[in-house]
Amino acid sequence: MSRAVQVAKVADREKTAGRLLKSSADKFYDPLVDIDWNAPVPADKLYQQEERVSLYGTPLWETMTPEQRIELGKHEAASTASNGVFFEVLLMQMLLKDVYRHDPTSNHVQYALAEIADECRHSTMFAKAISKFGVPAYGPPKLIKTLGKLLPLIARGPSAYGATLVAEEILDRMQRENMDDENLQPLIRMVNRIHVLEEARHVTFARQEVVTGMAKAGRLAKVWHRLITAIVSFAITRSLINPKVYEAVGLDRKEAWKQAKANPHFQETIRYWGERVVGFLREADLVGGPGMVFWRRSMLLPK
Repeated sequence: MSRAVQVAKVADREKTAGRLLKSSADKFYDPLVDIDWNAPVPADKLYQQEERVSLYGTPLWETMTPEQRIELGKHEAASTASNGVFFEVLLMQMLLKDVYRHDPTSNHVQYALAEIADECRHSTMFAKAISKFGVPAYGPPKLIKTLGKLLPLIARGPSAYGATLVAEEILDRMQRENMDDENLQPLIRMVNRIHVLEEARHVTFARQEVVTGMAKAGRLAKVWHRLITAIVSFAITRSLINPKVYEAVGLDRKEAWKQAKANPHFQETIRYWGERVVGFLREADLVGGPGMVFWRRSMLLPK
């Protein structure tokens, strides 16, 4: 890449970051103030769209009572939200490393700091919603939580932002469905609406970082970024539903998780939620190579 092209790309990145900084100042929510946490939880509202519950359409689903199905949706919503906290904490660590390495007077770094502030509020919002519904903050399975500690150490540049996009855009597409569904709990709809509004800025920022980083990455670096992104994407989709949710509604954990993973409805849900981000990562040359086995097992690609 020529010096002139590098300068132009830096200027473009600064321009985007400046625009996002202005948007952050103009449009943001404080969940502690803007959500009525004392409002009652309606007994007649769902916590998750039934067709998006992992066991929907399985033999086990047919044996479940309507109350069990609603309760499973509640626990799955809590699992997804608590994983949202987990991935946002990892993102904040990676963003702070970026801040540490670069000029704090740049728009790029200042927007990274604004995004960290957003993510702090989002994590608090998810945690309070879980608490409001009286369910556990499941988080990811123990192995993935342990391995997650390595991510800020081994992912940087395109793979760090690519992995971030997978988590953010899967949640974004799910939440865009939820926020307009009047059958769902008002609190869930409001939490989703806030997250969708503010996450749009984060997606714009991360996508530009992926494109810029992959444009200047060498051949071996690209192989590394593709592999890390694939592995993390697999971990994300396998973490969204912690198998402990099945025990919470009286089901056998192993059998329920086995049926969920083999469930074509659940597989299609994951593919749909990840469709846009996978398309973008393909265009950015972050999908391919030895990581394809993880992509296929992630349910984000057809087998």
